[in-house]
Amino acid sequence: MTPQSSVPASPTGLEEQRLLVRRARKEMVRRHRTRQGDSAEPPIRVMARLVDDLERECAARRFDRTATRLEIVNRTIGDVNVRLITECEGEEGGPGDYRLLGDELGIALPGEDLNGHTASGKGYHWLRDRMTEAERQLLAAGYDPRIYDIQGVGNPILRGWLAADMRQWGVTASAEQVALGLGATDCIDKILRGLAHFARRRSQPPGAVLFAAPGFNMPELQAETYGYRLHRVRTRPGEQFKLTAALLARHLDENPDITVVYLTVTNNPTTLAYTEDELSALMEVVRRFAGRGRRVHVLADLAYIGTGRPAEDEARMRGLASAADVAGQMIYVNSFSKTYTLTGDRFGWAVFGDTEFSVAMRSSWMNSVSCLPGEWQLRFMAYHALFRQNPELIEKIRGLYRLRRSRLRRQLELFDEEFRLFERIHVDDDATIYSWSRLRAGEDCFSVLEKTGIAGIPGSTFGYSDDYIRFSVGILPVVMD
Repeated sequence: MTPQSSVPASPTGLEEQRLLVRRARKEMVRRHRTRQGDSAEPPIRVMARLVDDLERECAARRFDRTATRLEIVNRTIGDVNVRLITECEGEEGGPGDYRLLGDELGIALPGEDLNGHTASGKGYHWLRDRMTEAERQLLAAGYDPRIYDIQGVGNPILRGWLAADMRQWGVTASAEQVALGLGATDCIDKILRGLAHFARRRSQPPGAVLFAAPGFNMPELQAETYGYRLHRVRTRPGEQFKLTAALLARHLDENPDITVVYLTVTNNPTTLAYTEDELSALMEVVRRFAGRGRRVHVLADLAYIGTGRPAEDEARMRGLASAADVAGQMIYVNSFSKTYTLTGDRFGWAVFGDTEFSVAMRSSWMNSVSCLPGEWQLRFMAYHALFRQNPELIEKIRGLYRLRRSRLRRQLELFDEEFRLFERIHVDDDATIYSWSRLRAGEDCFSVLEKTGIAGIPGSTFGYSDDYIRFSVGILPVVMD
């Protein structure tokens, strides 16, 4: 008899349950594979729906929850859920006890159980006290976060803090050059909309946005919405899937309608990052075209600056800022989502290369959110203060990412020994929260899920081929059993 889902299975019963889950997994994969050709859904949604359907099926059959959790692992989602962290390296309560992050970041509620650790609530209450202090500070400066903000870009104190952060990386910026947004994706949407609006006011089309593939695809959907032509440049494995200076120069030369280059400095999905020299070479190309009267904006996505080694991230930023004479063509976008595991809080901001351009872009902000939420700005300020006062938290988050990437790589190697799935499991640049691998001929996302229970995202999601697959280390720990 199948045990109730709320009753733990015995060791023997657990193995039987796991076999039942594997059988259900195989059935569900084959069912979805059959329907794939008739579906207009993008690959990422197909995989997400498959996993959801499979988990519902196992629940309906009343399979043991532990067996289901071990045999179905959703690695399509890229973000860490700190409530699900189970890893503890070394002494309980010590620096390697990653379960404490939910408490230390103020996400866990006071008294909440974090996989064996009871949250003290210290971080939770500290953030709220700091928000009160931040509101008093804003009121003293003449900014009331509770009334309509005609600029739409957020309070000047927080924008000044974020500008100072950029100056530490060699990027000259003031508060006037910073605009807050509800996450980096929201900022990118506003930027693309604003640039398209400027073009139409000149009775010109928006032009094209150059996207290096494989790459994060959300901005492609946004650009298409605002009438841009999508110009994909397929990168090569031998060049670590990076846009080279030679490729950029050739495509700009052959496509005079390219007005924006979208550049992910540390790449999702490949986990590989540009070096300082590579970025300096790209900026030299932009400078060269500017000298011919061609203004091309570089939209630099810094989502994973902060997840890698600090010295290397600083060098990357120096490379981006190396072309001071085209600083006005630079747009930097960042967030707290990946670097600080604060996806749900949606803290993002844009930094424009010069003040005049920044002021001109404000209409795009005002025409969308109109006024940023006051409580949200106060929480944003509180978190900024938290990380400045507790830099060890940043290193702890990096340590968790590093641990999960190494464990996932080892797990994939073990599965490869058993099933011969991968042609190559790429080694990351000690950054991001992903793993990028090339599949052997005849394998795809469906077969990997069927054989291993791990759901990944096919390369076509990122403008590449389904010979590749991306796994996330984010939302779930890597369980080696």
